[in-house]
Amino acid sequence: MSKVVTFVIPSSAAQAYQALANKYSAIEPPTWALLLANAVRKEGYDPCILDFDADPSPDLEHAAHRIFSTNTDIAVFVLYGQNPNSGTTMMIGASILAAQLKLIRPSIKIVFIGSHASALPYDVIGLPYVDFVFINEGVYGLLDLLQTNYVDHLDKVRGLVYKKHGFAATGAPGELVKTEDMDRVMPGYAWDLLPKKTKLLDKYRAHYWHNYFKDDGRTPFAAISTSLGCSFGCNFCMINIVNRTSYEQETVSSDSRGMRFWSPELMLKEFEYLYENGVRTVRLTDEMFFLNRKYYIPILEGIKQRGMDFNFWAYARIDSVRKDQLELFKEAGVNWLCLGIEAANQNVRLEIEKGKFEDVDIRRVVADVKAADINILGNYMFGFPEDTIETMQETLDLSLELNTEHANFYAAMALPGSPLYMYAKNNDWELPEKFEEFAFLSYDCKPLRTKTMTGAEVLKFRDEAWHKYFSHEPFLNLVETKFGTDSRTNIEEMSKIKLKRKILGD
Repeated sequence: MSKVVTFVIPSSAAQAYQALANKYSAIEPPTWALLLANAVRKEGYDPCILDFDADPSPDLEHAAHRIFSTNTDIAVFVLYGQNPNSGTTMMIGASILAAQLKLIRPSIKIVFIGSHASALPYDVIGLPYVDFVFINEGVYGLLDLLQTNYVDHLDKVRGLVYKKHGFAATGAPGELVKTEDMDRVMPGYAWDLLPKKTKLLDKYRAHYWHNYFKDDGRTPFAAISTSLGCSFGCNFCMINIVNRTSYEQETVSSDSRGMRFWSPELMLKEFEYLYENGVRTVRLTDEMFFLNRKYYIPILEGIKQRGMDFNFWAYARIDSVRKDQLELFKEAGVNWLCLGIEAANQNVRLEIEKGKFEDVDIRRVVADVKAADINILGNYMFGFPEDTIETMQETLDLSLELNTEHANFYAAMALPGSPLYMYAKNNDWELPEKFEEFAFLSYDCKPLRTKTMTGAEVLKFRDEAWHKYFSHEPFLNLVETKFGTDSRTNIEEMSKIKLKRKILGD
């Protein structure tokens, strides 16, 4: 009988999203668990996935029993998520579930893989219920670990941090799967291992706006990457921290920038599988799908040629959008582009290392995307170190002027693994002490201060900006015109929810 490997996705939704978790937040399939499960299955192991977000247990004890009832001797907590802060906020649910599991079944080895673990591996290995931590994506390292008895030869395991005589010890240097090896080492997604009611991915739901602010049709829903990593090094982002191969404690995400790709042929097989199983609503989770034409053009052309009618959304930088490619994107079903606009002020944009923004006319790019009949999700952030009340107002004013079909407003957070985290630490700025404090929408949210404002002032501005945007009459008129009266009504109902914030005295 082959060795069982149980991949665990803990739930932190209630703490991270407050009342929004009940209806408005997405339930996304665990992309990295699916990839890791297929990678170990290819090598002859028997993987299973327990996703407590999509298939919750009534209490911790029941969840722990579900884990050891799989007859595994290793529980791999996969803590990536789809948002930049998710790896840290998933530590909320991971910590309490792993502690309970260790309490009732001490023999099970507990592994933490994910962005927070990769950013702060020595902190995470110090937790009493964690046996192993990986400093990167964990593909090669996990395969190495599974060949051991979990005691001997751990120093040969790539990218591993483990306990030795009560202290943190490290294995062999970390190693990433290269582009030329992606199809072979990580041959797609183990969709069949996900929980379901009656059909594939029917326990997962799309973001509210992705389905045009309507309730019906949000399931089934898939999220899939055609590439890994990002070529850029924005100081607020920690995405590339899972690319690290060094055990050096000062390592940040911008030290490990880079992208790797699956072949278009393998990805088209994945899309065919999803389509044949009735999935139509899909998030392209690549950090920069709209970047490398060598990969995205054959994928989009292949989807068109096969007549697959998806509703996609994808990410793009403002300076990566090519006007001559927008028609292809729309024809292939990319109905939404998420644009990282971040800040309106020139000095703030340059300070956060967004690169070539000084050469880009944001208004023209937005106009080009709208002219292609592609909806826009504008991403904006408040509270960068150089931000002031005036510059944050510039960002809000720009968002209202651009009037995109949806907008995300974030308070800047010094996320573990990001250059901003190291900047705050080196300047002795107060950092969150609890995992809940890193969650953008949580009650305990504790955003970063700026050079002139407190974190509380930043958060207050962010929350008020959100309500201004979603009650803005031109925005509501746009939604009603494009998506219908029901969509407008649903947004008006959503905007009645006021998040409670501890640092604002709620």
